[in-house]
Amino acid sequence: MYYPEEIVEEVRAKNDIVDVISGYVSLKKKGGNYFGLCPFHNEKSASFSVSGGKQMYYCFGCGAGGNVFTFIMNYENYTFGEAIKMLADKAGVQLPEVEDSKENRARENRRQKLLDINKESANYFYYQLRSPQGSVGMDYFKRRMLTDETMKKFALGYSNKTSNDLCNYLKHKGFSDELIRESGVAVFNEKYGMSDKFWNRVMFPIQDSNHRVIGFGGRVLGEGEPKYLNSPETPVFDKSRNLYGLNYARTSRKNNIILCEGYMDVIAMHQAGFTQAVASLGTSFTSGQANLIRRYAENVILSYDSDGAGVKAALRAIGILKEAGVSGKVLNLEPYKDPDEFIKNMGAEEFQKRLEGAENSFFYEIRMLQRDYDLADPESKTKFYNEIARRLCHFSVEVERDNYMDAIARRYNISPESMKKLVISHAAREGMGSEVIRPKPTAAKKVTPQESGEKVQRLLLTWISDYPRVYGQVKQYISPQDFTKELYSKVAEIMFRELEEGNFNPAAIISMFTEEEQQREVAQLFNTKLEHLGLESEEEALQKRTEMEKAFHDIVMKVKQNSYEYHMENSGRDIEALSRTITAKKELEVLAKTHISLE
Repeated sequence: MYYPEEIVEEVRAKNDIVDVISGYVSLKKKGGNYFGLCPFHNEKSASFSVSGGKQMYYCFGCGAGGNVFTFIMNYENYTFGEAIKMLADKAGVQLPEVEDSKENRARENRRQKLLDINKESANYFYYQLRSPQGSVGMDYFKRRMLTDETMKKFALGYSNKTSNDLCNYLKHKGFSDELIRESGVAVFNEKYGMSDKFWNRVMFPIQDSNHRVIGFGGRVLGEGEPKYLNSPETPVFDKSRNLYGLNYARTSRKNNIILCEGYMDVIAMHQAGFTQAVASLGTSFTSGQANLIRRYAENVILSYDSDGAGVKAALRAIGILKEAGVSGKVLNLEPYKDPDEFIKNMGAEEFQKRLEGAENSFFYEIRMLQRDYDLADPESKTKFYNEIARRLCHFSVEVERDNYMDAIARRYNISPESMKKLVISHAAREGMGSEVIRPKPTAAKKVTPQESGEKVQRLLLTWISDYPRVYGQVKQYISPQDFTKELYSKVAEIMFRELEEGNFNPAAIISMFTEEEQQREVAQLFNTKLEHLGLESEEEALQKRTEMEKAFHDIVMKVKQNSYEYHMENSGRDIEALSRTITAKKELEVLAKTHISLE
């Protein structure tokens, strides 16, 4: 969605980034900037920096960076249009009506109406639960020991025994039959017409990560099938790409996500203080859900039922998490079946102990595998060892596989040498030997001339953004063409023009780039660490002007030298390019003899 540049800048200027981010992250002032724990990755020491002067943020740990729009988009999972609307409302800025295609307007309007229907349906179910006819649903939740606060937090509700109450309510609200059916809260039958999909059920509104109701789950009260009924797929509800409870779990600030099977498990855990719990939506765990989790946590603890179906589901989820690059562990709930039952009987403190002692997922797989073999029988025991060896072949990194081989050998009373021979045999037989990734002899990654050149260019742009006055000292020697990466050159062009005009604004420059990865990279250009100086703070740096001037001169020289070599190499027979190269050579010679003052 397009908004005029002046409107975008007005909204950004009226939302101080320190104030906005302080609403999400605890910040402490240190020097000229504010620091806190990064909300985009788990860390113990604060590497997340917010600059009031630049109106930017940057994490020196994970590289997340941008302006106030970028932060809201990443934290709230908003589009740019949604972020600017939120910040405009916060600042009291009236946004103009924007031009958009007829098709896009129709699609967005229909999508919004479906969300409105879901919201109204959730409100209806919520109030039905708290009315006299909803007493049967309230009794159910009270038996499950849910507090009023918890029921309110998850907006729990009840659908009446009559089959068309909700449909009539939504029609009264002005929604068409077609939209009501498309939302998934109603079904159509040629004989009986349109009727409610959910009736005589306690209701669990399903919210996306931005707290918008996108669907429903309903548990039948009394006899009836299916026990749990979920909304169908709709334009606003994709079961495979959403998780129940994620809207709260994503801001829990815990170092893991607890993945369980049912709505009540999630609710019980949140009530007990384990606000990182989520559940899949009536379907098997999917790769889309694994990728969604990866955005918020690197570690997942599986808290599935301890019965046969739960074990099968856990084993399947482990494989999906591995493929997504997420580390998984498995919670031991025995002697109880599920987390809700465990917490009610053992309490939150004991549940926390079980979390801390969660089992490595591979060891869990092998322990479940052992159930199929009689280890007292030599033949069965040999088959068991061979199956372990086959699974060990799936570790492509040699050192990781060796560590697991040693651990498994100790656990199951087999010599490491014998286990290794089995693994090698299976790898050769099944063609897995090629998957092994052996560590390279040199541990340190070699820095290429190109990478070195780009780093020094970032340092120069960071320095100029921190000390804009130095631009006057170098503008006769450095131009945007001296930055050999296209993005760097473009940023330098905008930056130098704004410095000439006296209105340099780093945060506004970020908004000129639409791609999120470009915004991160532009933020890095203004936040490269000046570690080469060995200076602890800006105050100390200002006291050591001589060292700074020498270091800055070295950076300018390196950028110019890199530019000269780059253009010399790429000039070919282009007369104009050769001319620029000759000029650059002369400028380099002059620059080498020039003193650059930072005063």
